[in-house]
Amino acid sequence: MSELLAMPEDWTKALAIVAHPDDMEYGAASAVAAWTRAGKEVAYLMVSRGEAGIDTMSPEECAPVRDAEQRASAAVVGVSSVEFLDHRDGVIEGGVALRRDLAAAIRRHRPELVVTLNRREYFNPGHWNSADHRAVGEAVLDAANDAGNRWIFPELADEGLQPWGGVRWVALAASPESTHAVDVTETMEAGVASLLEHRAYIAALTDEDPETYVRGFLTAFAAGAGERFGTAYATTFELISY
Repeated sequence: MSELLAMPEDWTKALAIVAHPDDMEYGAASAVAAWTRAGKEVAYLMVSRGEAGIDTMSPEECAPVRDAEQRASAAVVGVSSVEFLDHRDGVIEGGVALRRDLAAAIRRHRPELVVTLNRREYFNPGHWNSADHRAVGEAVLDAANDAGNRWIFPELADEGLQPWGGVRWVALAASPESTHAVDVTETMEAGVASLLEHRAYIAALTDEDPETYVRGFLTAFAAGAGERFGTAYATTFELISY
């Protein structure tokens, strides 16, 4: 495996755009905690409310539960801004409509760094990535450019959202092609606590004790990344420059 480089630190504002509540918490939230502790501003945007994620709850019952869990989870790592686009969970469609929604959000938040989840077919060989993750990841990569071009979605300017060409990077968490990392040794516990806020989702996902499941999953991956990065724990990203 190639050497992991340190993530850039010369930025002040990030926007994390992912498909579902809990997507950030499976590793990236520990990095968010490190960033917010360093005084950086991070906002979250969920493309769906994750309403199809709990088999024992109807989407109508599930959506408000997952909304509340995501807001509580974000607060643990210093994120107070959590927004939802209300695309339908499980069948998020990539393409122009999604790009427009994401470009609008980028213009509104005006970040230098945009974070999303792995957009590749696999997380690792043998572990297929969901259609929602792939659709959102691809759309984020395009929307980061769209946000800065006044002639793409010109109606956004009429809505008061002026072009923003200030995105310098898109960072894809949990990518099998990771290039960079953040030392999360001091924020690992915040990452664990953040994922544990997704109580209903985790209860539906596993019969294992929630803390045992969460701690085991997160620390195993973070320790592996840390071994490559030269720290006890790390979170990895595939970094795309703009």
